[in-house]
Amino acid sequence: MTNENRFYRFLLWRERHIRERNFILIISFLVGIGAATASLLLKFLIHTIQQLLWANIREGANYWLLLYPIIGILLAGVFVYYVVRDDISHGVTKILYAISQRKSRIKPHNMWSSLVASSLTIGFGGSVGAEAPIVLTGAAIGSNLGRLFRMEQKTLMLLVGCGAAGAVAGIFKAPIAGLVFVIEVLMLDLTMTSVLPLLISSVTAATMSYVFSGTEAMFQFSQTEEFVMERIPYVLLLGIFCGLVSLYFTRAMLRVEGIYAGLSHRWQRFILGAAMLSILIFLFPPLYGEGYDTIETLLNGDFIHLMDQSPFLGMENGYWGIVIFLGLILLTKVFASAATNGGGGCGGVFAPSLYIGCIAGFFFSHILNFFGLPVDLPEKNFALMGMAGTMSAVMHAPLTGVFLIAELTGGYNLFLPLMITSIGSYVTIRAFEPHSLYTMRLAQKGELLTHHKDKAVLTLMNVGSVIETDFIAVRPDMSLGDVVKEAIAKSSRSMFPVVNTEGVLLGIVLVDNIRNIMFRPELYERFRVSRFMVSPPARIVNDMPMEKIMHIFDDTKAWNLPVVDTEGTYIGFVSKSKIFNAYREVLVDTFTGD
Repeated sequence: MTNENRFYRFLLWRERHIRERNFILIISFLVGIGAATASLLLKFLIHTIQQLLWANIREGANYWLLLYPIIGILLAGVFVYYVVRDDISHGVTKILYAISQRKSRIKPHNMWSSLVASSLTIGFGGSVGAEAPIVLTGAAIGSNLGRLFRMEQKTLMLLVGCGAAGAVAGIFKAPIAGLVFVIEVLMLDLTMTSVLPLLISSVTAATMSYVFSGTEAMFQFSQTEEFVMERIPYVLLLGIFCGLVSLYFTRAMLRVEGIYAGLSHRWQRFILGAAMLSILIFLFPPLYGEGYDTIETLLNGDFIHLMDQSPFLGMENGYWGIVIFLGLILLTKVFASAATNGGGGCGGVFAPSLYIGCIAGFFFSHILNFFGLPVDLPEKNFALMGMAGTMSAVMHAPLTGVFLIAELTGGYNLFLPLMITSIGSYVTIRAFEPHSLYTMRLAQKGELLTHHKDKAVLTLMNVGSVIETDFIAVRPDMSLGDVVKEAIAKSSRSMFPVVNTEGVLLGIVLVDNIRNIMFRPELYERFRVSRFMVSPPARIVNDMPMEKIMHIFDDTKAWNLPVVDTEGTYIGFVSKSKIFNAYREVLVDTFTGD
């Protein structure tokens, strides 16, 4: 008996002896283990590479910082281009696309390719985070494990969420944040039956991280000053400030990424990215890697050593020296992150958003304290709140920002100011940007799954699945007699597309428009199609999002509209009734709980 036959026998045995709901819980447990293993492995690879490289770093300005980032994005780019041969950047965006457009199917190579590429990128100094690649890895583990056991689309979507939740929980030791991340960022419409698998994956992954890397929080933070109500106005101002910083980060990131995307050759992108990244890291060493050492330094209130290995060493003794240095980092971090990914590296914006948030909070409080306010602002507390505020705004996920920072640092005593900062920053950025950095690209194409159930169902639908092609096409030079004999007599349709010799749609023939002459044989040779054809109320292009198609139907009040490709070539018709039937099927299959 072959292994394949044994596996099929196992699937049959499982169907007879293990209920579907219980089996999903078992798979979610396995997904949690897989996501945690990937998280631990990625951390190990990054730290090992960094320890080997930093053995060469001497005190003071060091020219190795010019070389290491170039090597990192070169190795990662070569690996992606020649080994993976697929785009693995923008990990969270790819998960959202897979959920909305690929029936939650993620390619198998994503279970390992992002792990390798991001460890090379970040280990050699790429100024990005490891979290988005590991979230894609976890989601790919969930998707492919579900496909292995022949799970349906609704279950695959849940398992993708389990993988993402497990990845966040595993790499941050934050099980609650893992669950909330799936709800807010991946925007899954959860039922009570789907919460339990997500919890199992999150708790399993976090437990494995506790076992292998200790139970202490990722960042050591000790609150030395109690929060007092007099600081609330300044916390609100911090939220607004973090929202504006996040707006700058989001728009600058998209603008710089657009510059790289506009370069025709990958070597042009590499040269520009490598040059920009290495120069920025040489000038500002805290931009090296994820930047978690800088966060740790600011949370401990020890910022004197931030300028070590920097050409600006010696400026830290003045009050404004550190302010100027951190202000420049706040402005240039986005260029370093965009250069890393644009030049060929692999990483996400999790860590950069935490990084700039920590600096923003410290920067804000450090400046205000200089002016002698009536109440002192604890700089490390405000650095912590800045992390929550900026992450909430960049990701458009205030709950994720609050719970993640609380679990990362153990700063639960600051829960109220964390929430105030997160809400303030979120409201601020929503006034300017309706979508997050992750969802903006998909939203522009109408491919974004949202919590709005009607829009979510339309996003999951594909126009290709509702096109009807059994309409008989006629030519503009055909006579009325030919239309009656070759089209109307052979079809039950009351509408016929008119196309030229190249297949381009010219118009349509409606039976109702010719009913008064179609039964008069003496007129058959007198009238040509070009004379009685009419233009359709609108044309559907085959790559239009379904939500836009429904808007066109509402505007035109039509029940049938022709579908063409981008060149105008006729493909078929789509009817409102066909869309309604497909809508009901997707709604039942995807969103109806057991």
